[in-house]
Amino acid sequence: MAKPFSQACENNKASILSVISQYFQPGITVLEIGSYTTQHVIFFAQQLPELTWLPSDTPENLATVQAGLASEALSNILPPTAHDVSQAQWPDQQVDGVFSANTLHIMSEAHVACFFRGVGRILPPEKYLCVYGPFKYGGNYTSDSNARFQDWLQDRDPASGIRDFETVDALAKEAGLELVADHVMPANNQLLVWQKID
Repeated sequence: MAKPFSQACENNKASILSVISQYFQPGITVLEIGSYTTQHVIFFAQQLPELTWLPSDTPENLATVQAGLASEALSNILPPTAHDVSQAQWPDQQVDGVFSANTLHIMSEAHVACFFRGVGRILPPEKYLCVYGPFKYGGNYTSDSNARFQDWLQDRDPASGIRDFETVDALAKEAGLELVADHVMPANNQLLVWQKID
């Protein structure tokens, strides 16, 4: 398989790094949910060598993740794991942070709920979940391009769609997570940060 590539990942990786580096501290292991092309995890591992990264994706996407990592030799990237957020069993590797980019609008609503429940179970107190992607606020899109993106998502898969901030924040609260920051990002995206409370 050829090395996968996403122009969007290439465009946004530096801006994402500038935010997550504020929350993921040296010495921790971060689980990435939805690694896919692996451009994010490779870049973050290069720029934040004091962190260990655990890439993951659904079983059907694991071959793509493996192809993305095949030519890399970074000691702070663990072997990727097949992971479906709807599974009762999540990766048993101890993690102290969770990152995910452009996944919640691909998942079904039921899987989004599973995502937050799972993160709430594995994340230690005071550690962070960082989620990047487009969101609606009060039922409204933040841009016309996001509204068009929603139409594209729905045509592709009716179960997918840009999620309401209020809905995902409520799911996070139910899972024991408290919103600590909502960063406005380029290209009409957000980076939401939740902290696990005691």
